[in-house]
Amino acid sequence: MTPAPASGGSPQPIRVRVWDLPTRLFHWALTALVIFSFVSAKVGVDWIQWHAYSGYTILTLILFRLLWGLAGSHYARFETFLRGPRAIASFLRDGAAVAGHNPLGALSILAILLSLLLQGATGLFATDDIVSEGPLMKLVSHSTGALLTRVHRWNAKALIALTVLHVAAVLYYLLARHRNLIVPMLTGDQHLDGATAAEDDLATRIRAALLCAIAAGLVAYVVNL
Repeated sequence: MTPAPASGGSPQPIRVRVWDLPTRLFHWALTALVIFSFVSAKVGVDWIQWHAYSGYTILTLILFRLLWGLAGSHYARFETFLRGPRAIASFLRDGAAVAGHNPLGALSILAILLSLLLQGATGLFATDDIVSEGPLMKLVSHSTGALLTRVHRWNAKALIALTVLHVAAVLYYLLARHRNLIVPMLTGDQHLDGATAAEDDLATRIRAALLCAIAAGLVAYVVNL
């Protein structure tokens, strides 16, 4: 059905499914776990084991997202939202609304994913030399473990900066450009003209569940080496 024309004669934007359910669940679960990880790292040694569990879960989610970036729905795939310098320059010139991640925001998403991957990986080797150490610390020398622990702490600061930048960009689009990027990540839909709808059927969700199980199995295997 063709949407009814607006008062100026142009069609009104229609609702298009952009974010599939697995992508939305990943986003909000990751958000909650990152917050929990930062808090549990600061409140004392009684919480350090929960910090580790949160880290393993984050690592599972990141591995899932990397797999989903190859085999997910249309807008979740890296080939859809990772663009080159020309696309970024064009977006900066006209600032037109796009379905999914815009070319500039995609760089922020990639940086956060890679930073979280580094954080989770180094956490497997991190130690405080007192009461806690990562499950793989025994596989490396003390000096290597100390280096990876420093990287884990430095990268935590970089991750905070990337997160603040991401939130600031979302607020900028909401307040200055009047584009709400939060609601689509809750509902899955954006109001756009002529955009391709993302797959979000049962088969898509089963595929996501299988990929998540594979990611969880890989993390469990590594943690128990």
